[in-house]
Amino acid sequence: MSAPAQRPATAGARPERSRRALVAGSVGNFIEWYEFGVYGYFATIIAARFFTPEGGSEVEALVRTYASFALAFFFRPVGAALFGRLGDRIGRRPVLILVIGLMTGATTLIGALPTYDTVGALAPWLLTFLRILQGLSAGGEFGGAVAVMTEFAPPGRRGLYGSWQSFTVALGLLGGAGAAALLATVLTEAQLADWGWRLPFLLTLPMGLGALWLRLRLEETPAFSRERALERQSPPTGEVVRAVALGAGRIMGWAAAGYTFLVVLPSYLQSTLDATFQQALIATVLANLGFAATIVPAGLLSDRVGRRPVMLSGALLVVVLAVPLLNLLQDPGVSNAVKGAAVFAAGAVVGLMAGPGPAMLSEMFPTTVRYTGLGLAYALSNAVFSGCAGLIITETVERTGNVDIPAYYAAATCAVSVLALAAAPARGGKRKAG
Repeated sequence: MSAPAQRPATAGARPERSRRALVAGSVGNFIEWYEFGVYGYFATIIAARFFTPEGGSEVEALVRTYASFALAFFFRPVGAALFGRLGDRIGRRPVLILVIGLMTGATTLIGALPTYDTVGALAPWLLTFLRILQGLSAGGEFGGAVAVMTEFAPPGRRGLYGSWQSFTVALGLLGGAGAAALLATVLTEAQLADWGWRLPFLLTLPMGLGALWLRLRLEETPAFSRERALERQSPPTGEVVRAVALGAGRIMGWAAAGYTFLVVLPSYLQSTLDATFQQALIATVLANLGFAATIVPAGLLSDRVGRRPVMLSGALLVVVLAVPLLNLLQDPGVSNAVKGAAVFAAGAVVGLMAGPGPAMLSEMFPTTVRYTGLGLAYALSNAVFSGCAGLIITETVERTGNVDIPAYYAAATCAVSVLALAAAPARGGKRKAG
């Protein structure tokens, strides 16, 4: 489904309004992915503190930790539908204020939770409940943030503005990795496992208050204000559902490969390749640097040549390179410099999909269902292929002993995205929609 031809959504918008919308939309994504990154980076510690009763195995605890991780992702479509519907009815601004408050509160409370040693079996249930709240708020974040960024974007710049959503994802993951690396450097392993892991979660509180202040100053988008004044009818439900399914397929590879290379990698390196916590974090930082380096250029390029060619390039590169890159990490004879280049390249090819992705999804839906439609497409794809990545990879490697599973997973999902991107015409940056 494509949006009907209308005059540019940002006609008459002042540049400062566009920049303010860009910052206010981006900051929530940063916090969301900072937290998800921190949870992934500290997965082995969280497993020991919350999911390992006396006598339980480390692998079993890690699987349970990733199950909690996946559960939060499966509540994202619920949040996307709930908050997206509100955002398409009452406006982008009030809903984005609500979701940043919910995300900040839930994340901060994780840092204050009692562990299994203190409250027993109640600990994993409390953690899972907060993860559910995070999933709901995260589901409502993406659709609103991308709608705000692209609806305020100057004509011909939707790809560039939308890419900032993905760029702040990279910044959030890097921020989480940086916080974890700093703590691992200044604290002993015992201190990190005892109380140091809490600090990155508690840091979310001041960041969230800053984001709330920015969103309180945000104006409603011109596109939504115009549609509400015109009382334009929404498209048929079946048409929206088909567009959601197609959009989810197009970003499947981005979701799966992104989480495999950028979040699951530390635990995989530690549990499968016997890397130290510091070595795993360094590899993750390099992967996220590669991811960040290509996102904005890819979004800008998509404004010139269209979304589909850029995203197809990234998906095809993952299909071809996933196994060789992982084999380099597994080879003890390969230098650390080459391994560093391999993880940097892995992140970079994911960035080619992530840069144009938000604008592509935004252009698939008209204003009246944009918050809901693009949010659901993103949330469904991430629920299945990001949220389950750690669980699928860890469990499959454990059962089969095949250490190439992460590469196969990333390559297979990107192959499906190639088919989805090639199956139907994708709207490029040269056409405009409301």
